[in-house]
Amino acid sequence: MTENRKIRVAITHGDTNGIGYELIFKTFAAPEMLELCTPIVYGSPKVAAYHRKALGIEANFSIIGSADEAKDGRVNMLATFDDEVKVELGMPSEEAGHAALTALDKAVVDFHDHLYDVLVTAPVYAESINNHGLQFKSQANYIGECFAERDQAMTILVNDSMRVGLMTDNVAVKDIATKITQESLTEKIKLFAQALKRDFRISNPRVAVLALNPTLGAEERDVIKPVIEQLADNQVNAFGPYTADNFFSNNLYNDFDGVLAMYHDQGMTPFLTLTPEGGVEMVSGLPIVCTSTLQGASYDIAGKDVADESALRRAIYLAMDVCRNRAMYDEPFENPLPKLYHEKRDESEKVRFAIPKKHEDSIKER
Repeated sequence: MTENRKIRVAITHGDTNGIGYELIFKTFAAPEMLELCTPIVYGSPKVAAYHRKALGIEANFSIIGSADEAKDGRVNMLATFDDEVKVELGMPSEEAGHAALTALDKAVVDFHDHLYDVLVTAPVYAESINNHGLQFKSQANYIGECFAERDQAMTILVNDSMRVGLMTDNVAVKDIATKITQESLTEKIKLFAQALKRDFRISNPRVAVLALNPTLGAEERDVIKPVIEQLADNQVNAFGPYTADNFFSNNLYNDFDGVLAMYHDQGMTPFLTLTPEGGVEMVSGLPIVCTSTLQGASYDIAGKDVADESALRRAIYLAMDVCRNRAMYDEPFENPLPKLYHEKRDESEKVRFAIPKKHEDSIKER
């Protein structure tokens, strides 16, 4: 990204039988969106045309053969596959899952080739992708596995007043406690705090840590509390543990920059309840800036022109904000000033910092 051009936003089309294209068309029907960024839709021009006709809406796009052909001021449509795809609005199918995964794979490859700046993913249906024998948990998980920094990936839920990080995600309830150790929790809190600094430009973030149990028990006493105390000694502002019901019912999240939930439902359920217009999730800790809506493929309303695109618009805004925040955060570290003496190792510098001979003799006399 440079200051002289708009941020290039790659957008995968998601499940071709769902609401992905409707969200994309409605988002960029607002002319100001094309003034803010350059969209590159990873999908299929034929499928896009089918959705446009089914919805009965005007939606213009320009077909390109490669992401580096994208032009400002238009919706650029990049064909990610040549196969004919049968569109069955509102119906899960292997074809729809395959089309969603193919677009996602192409987008990840193009990021490694520096062909766009940020990635936003439209909704998919995981079961349709799993039909191909792939253990597909979520788009966030899949993208994380595509990078060497996968161990640093972390899902963060974002709305206007709250950022919720997930200590564990896509883990069976019976296995959650075994995944929460002093080492893993320490690492996750530090990753979360760093994301709040780098991605959200919060200089000294305050992180609330939720308890695992409804009432404080062994995990809180032996794992969570000792970690919080140890991090305090290392200037990481973590607080808790707080029981989830008390924390959210008393609006304590307003006092913190981030909230770390111990498992998926503990964070997701109150987050969605407090986010009536649809929230956004992002994957932090990776070289790529990746956001998505928390909507599913929404088969029940696919093709009916009633889907709310506000969450996709927010996901695009968030991706662009994080992109700029990272650039500003990283800039001072890119060209650090050399240390005057230790790096130059110049004998003349030793003279500068040596005690003058006359002054040294007077010290000895005293």
